[in-house]
Amino acid sequence: MILKHLSIYNYKNIAEADMTFSPKINCLIGSNGEGKTNILDAIYFLSFTKSANNAIDSLNVRHGEEVLMVQGTYDLNDVEETVNCAMKIHQRKRLMRNKKEYKRLTEHIGLLPLIMVSPNDIFLVSGGSEERRKFIDGLISQIKPDYLYLLSRYNQALTQRNKLLKQEEEPDITLMETYEEVMAETGEQIYLQRKQLIDAFIPVFQRYYQRIAGDGETVNLAYSSHCQRGPLIDIIQRDRMKDRAVGYSLHGIHKDDLEMTLGGYPLKKEASQGQNKTYLVSLKLAQFEFLKETGSHTAPLLLLDDIFDKLDARRVESIVNLVSDDHFGQIFITDTNREHLDKILQRTSNDYKIFTVRQGEVSINTE
Repeated sequence: MILKHLSIYNYKNIAEADMTFSPKINCLIGSNGEGKTNILDAIYFLSFTKSANNAIDSLNVRHGEEVLMVQGTYDLNDVEETVNCAMKIHQRKRLMRNKKEYKRLTEHIGLLPLIMVSPNDIFLVSGGSEERRKFIDGLISQIKPDYLYLLSRYNQALTQRNKLLKQEEEPDITLMETYEEVMAETGEQIYLQRKQLIDAFIPVFQRYYQRIAGDGETVNLAYSSHCQRGPLIDIIQRDRMKDRAVGYSLHGIHKDDLEMTLGGYPLKKEASQGQNKTYLVSLKLAQFEFLKETGSHTAPLLLLDDIFDKLDARRVESIVNLVSDDHFGQIFITDTNREHLDKILQRTSNDYKIFTVRQGEVSINTE
């Protein structure tokens, strides 16, 4: 899959931009805060119908403006596709594929596979379990479109059950059991899909980490879920009185987590900044590999935002060698340091383009 052309209007600090990309490597150079990341985020927006950074859509509209629009023209398996996403403040988003509007935004997920590596990924390690579940769910949803429907059903039942738990009066037991049954049914399906993915994902992730860091460090992932304790319906109902006391559901797949380790110890306690960054880059490159081989069977877009920070020269060199390989498809890289990008470009015979981003304005670099 190739993103051939991108048009941006009032997206974050980008007032207006039209960019025609190389089918292989696209480099965006500029100081911090100039808008490089916002361009990558606009590309992400077209794949996932949301920003990678802002959960509230209105925050993506340029200050002082009312409307935003992002449009991309793609080569998708030798077929040209145009995707347009636009919105006005206080109105819903409109997403169109080849000028035809989607009825549901979830129908679009998976059409334009994409992996983004950014500084915000540190929350996968330092943040709560919700961040790690998002990582798993984001990958599965690009492979299995029905997965989002299962998640939606589970979360709706969870929300309704929590409302009953918060009531001062005794809740309707029949209604409570109905929500619990939906949670158990959908939750166990979600658990099985998560487990299947993680079991296959771990060796791919470990291989990438070893290629970047060398043989001296051992990393692992372990999946923990209440479903591992037995039938989920029993686990949910067993502690119903405790749930009433706290006012929310203590058990279910909404508590699932990924345990990340380095040398057998928790990553967040053991790892240096460079090891954390290596771990995160390896996770995302494994995510790319997994999506390419098991999802759409096409190379996803790979967005690398400021990935060289905190890494020593040897690890930078290893990553440069990896992403310069023909195995990867179209790549977008941002950096403040032209030297890193020049190393990548010197190693490849592939086509490339360099863009300069300054105060939200984009220009092609002809050097």
